[in-house]
Amino acid sequence: MALRTMTALLVGLFFLLHTWGVKAQVKVAMEDRVEVTLGTAAEIPCLYTTDDGFGGLIIEWFYLDPAGKQHRIYFQDPTMRIEETNSQFTGRIKVDVTPSQGSGQVLLRVLETRLGDEVDFICLVKSLTDGNDQGKTQLRVFEKPDHPIIESVDEEIWYNNEEPVKIGSCEAKNGYPRPNITWYKDNTPLSNVPNEVSVESRVATGSSGLFSVESELSLKVVKEDQGSEFYCEVNYQVIGGFGMLESEKKKIRVRYPSDEVNLWVKSPKRDIKEGDTVEFECLGNGNPQPLVTFRRERVELNAINNVLELRNVSRLDSGRYECVTTHIETFEEVVGNTTLFVNYLEPADVSPEETLTLSQGADLNQSCNALSSLKTHTVWMKNGVKVATGNILSLRDVVYDMAGTYECMVTVPQLVGMETSAVFQLIVEGSPEISEPQSTSLEQAVESTVVLTCRARGNPRPTITWRSAGSLVDSQSNVTEDGVLSWVNVKVSSDLNVSCHASNTNGNVETLYSIKAIVPTTASPTTTLATVVPINDRPASTVGTGSSGVIIAVLIICLLLLAILGSVLYFLYKKGKICGRSGKQDLTKEKTSRDNIVVEMKSDNTEEAVLLAVNGDKKSGDQ
Repeated sequence: MALRTMTALLVGLFFLLHTWGVKAQVKVAMEDRVEVTLGTAAEIPCLYTTDDGFGGLIIEWFYLDPAGKQHRIYFQDPTMRIEETNSQFTGRIKVDVTPSQGSGQVLLRVLETRLGDEVDFICLVKSLTDGNDQGKTQLRVFEKPDHPIIESVDEEIWYNNEEPVKIGSCEAKNGYPRPNITWYKDNTPLSNVPNEVSVESRVATGSSGLFSVESELSLKVVKEDQGSEFYCEVNYQVIGGFGMLESEKKKIRVRYPSDEVNLWVKSPKRDIKEGDTVEFECLGNGNPQPLVTFRRERVELNAINNVLELRNVSRLDSGRYECVTTHIETFEEVVGNTTLFVNYLEPADVSPEETLTLSQGADLNQSCNALSSLKTHTVWMKNGVKVATGNILSLRDVVYDMAGTYECMVTVPQLVGMETSAVFQLIVEGSPEISEPQSTSLEQAVESTVVLTCRARGNPRPTITWRSAGSLVDSQSNVTEDGVLSWVNVKVSSDLNVSCHASNTNGNVETLYSIKAIVPTTASPTTTLATVVPINDRPASTVGTGSSGVIIAVLIICLLLLAILGSVLYFLYKKGKICGRSGKQDLTKEKTSRDNIVVEMKSDNTEEAVLLAVNGDKKSGDQ
């Protein structure tokens, strides 16, 4: 009751002021445009200034329809607030008033904006004393379109069309306001050019009011369009500016004839040598590739899929090759060509002869040649070791060690795997040579047996004989890789000389062994087997398998007898049973030397050498 009374008093007061001619000044300020995304809330502010207090203002909101007619959607005075119920905004607006001293803000909020909400809104503020003002704001609603979909023609297009043909289409759906489509070719925008480029667009509006735009591109195709990329760009409005979307890129296939063909060697990608497999490829500058024919010196060659393959080529395959096709419009012959050169290396040849016999001390100059289309490199090998470089092998004062098989290897550094070789046999003739023994002066126990060996080489192969005291001595011999190995078993009964004599048709040579007989210091005679090896690399065949077993058995028996006899003598000596003796007998094992006797024991391919030294110093007082 009090509120109504107060309101009546205020109304009466403003009426009196109006009657007396007192008017208040009102000013309204609004933004020109408010932009929102479809479905979101829009906030439209209305700022005002007035001389009256807030309680003396009337606020109204209107919108203008497309015909320009004004419709009120909200009313407010000091006594009431009214939202119109027959408006398209009914139930979707809220008005908030923020007053202050002499000014204030009225905020209109439009919820869940629709496309139809894109109208002009008017804010009217007036005083009860006839002062008033209004402002206007345009509401803009935006919706981003879907990503554009591009489709290109599937079939190939002939390049010589008289008018543009369809290249593809592009569609952008559900955008607001209407989006625009621009076509690009290799990043260059396309626009309508009479008889060359045609761009046609169609716009559709759905039930939702959103726009869908479809654009079709037609183009007069040229050969250069083969492989070009086409795409479309969609431009649309957004809050505060513009947005852009690009479609995927499409390529078109352009058909045009080849007016040029190119022929080249596809493989190998290097200089070609005999034995290679060579592939030629021929391609035209048209689309699709033309069917070609290969030929050489007007002779047609068999090929598959524009590829010619030559297997195991030789220098005879060198020459000029062609691939030929026919222009489908002019019917003229289109020819491509290339030249093939096959490098070669002939088999190596040695001269003067493949088998050469020289006398010791002679000189050798042997050549090795291989005809080649490229620069060559020659090395000489013997037993896997390089002995010379160059195509001439020079040997001076040849000896037996230089005899053997020599191989010349010719290579082409520029081409890996291009090589040849040849061999020759060098035979050296001369008088025999006896390998120097380690010692020719020996000391051997009386009644022992010593094995003497003698190795000789020469060409022709020498014959070895043994002599002692002017008489021949029975011997055995084996033929070795480079000569003859002979040996004798000598029974030592006294000092003697034994000679090894080697001879062939070119001469002879002799080595003398001097053996000094030594009386053993033990009471009974012993038999000792000694083998004197006159060369370092004595073969295992010096003593045969059968004799080796006998020697080992005899050696073991002799050692046992010596041990028993020594034990008995030592026992009698201790008991004083031995008379006529004084002092001690020293048995000293001397250091092994080259003059010691070598005793060989062989068993299961394992050789042990037991060196026994006989003390030659005898003291008469100790005997």
